[in-house]
Amino acid sequence: MRTWFITGGTPGGFGMAYADAALEYGDRVVLTARRPEELADWARTHGDRVLVLPLDVTDPEQVQQAVRAAEERFGGIDVLVNNAGRGWYGSIEGMADADVRRMFELNFFAVLSVVRAVLPGMRARGSGWIVNMSSVAGLRGIVGFGYYSATKYAIEAVTEVLRAEVAPLGISVLAVEPGAFRTRAYAGFADEPVAEPVAAYRPMLEEVRAAMIEQDGRQPGDPERGARAVIAAMAQDTPPHRLVLGGSGFDAVIATLEATLDDLRASEPLSRGADFPAEPDDVGRGDLAPQE
Repeated sequence: MRTWFITGGTPGGFGMAYADAALEYGDRVVLTARRPEELADWARTHGDRVLVLPLDVTDPEQVQQAVRAAEERFGGIDVLVNNAGRGWYGSIEGMADADVRRMFELNFFAVLSVVRAVLPGMRARGSGWIVNMSSVAGLRGIVGFGYYSATKYAIEAVTEVLRAEVAPLGISVLAVEPGAFRTRAYAGFADEPVAEPVAAYRPMLEEVRAAMIEQDGRQPGDPERGARAVIAAMAQDTPPHRLVLGGSGFDAVIATLEATLDDLRASEPLSRGADFPAEPDDVGRGDLAPQE
């Protein structure tokens, strides 16, 4: 029986989907949320296999307290799912600096805070799983969501390096990149009018907002199936390093990576030409030769 520690336990979201899937497999769940009262009825149905904790992941002290409470209750954390996060839209030029920093605090620095709090226990036991929820936007920048994409690109990089650092310690790390999934994340766009200060970008952002509102409730991705796909990936003899969720997201990522390879290869002579010659020609070096 494993113990899961899951952040971002919003009803109808990925956090709840992971929790339900883990419980179906007979595991125990610590589910955290800013508004834990929303989870009270759900928690009562699962008795002592569930612990719901209040947590603002951007508060490092609360993170430490929540991790300690989970370890005291269940003896250790076997699977960490960093799911809490949010996306704001706006232009690269126009988004307010405070909003940019707030997004990085929630989507990036908070993830580091939770990882650092959980790792000592995993290292002591010599085992564990860390699942970082990234996004398709972490593999291909999304117009109108440039800074959100940047936070997810940062998660991708940290996850890649973390995986290499903790693998010798018996800890596995997975990045998960969902595409468009039917969660509550889209619902807020109807209540968030475009507040772009640079007029040139407003038409683009109006289109972005309209598309998000129109897609709400029609996204192809099913969070419950997505959570089960992640658990299936973790159970493979050779688990993947990253897992894109959703057919449209998979197609978009593959197309983006193939286009990136084409772009890089088109400039291969320029790239390789930036090296020192393998066998330098003394004549060609001219004044670069050291003087006696």
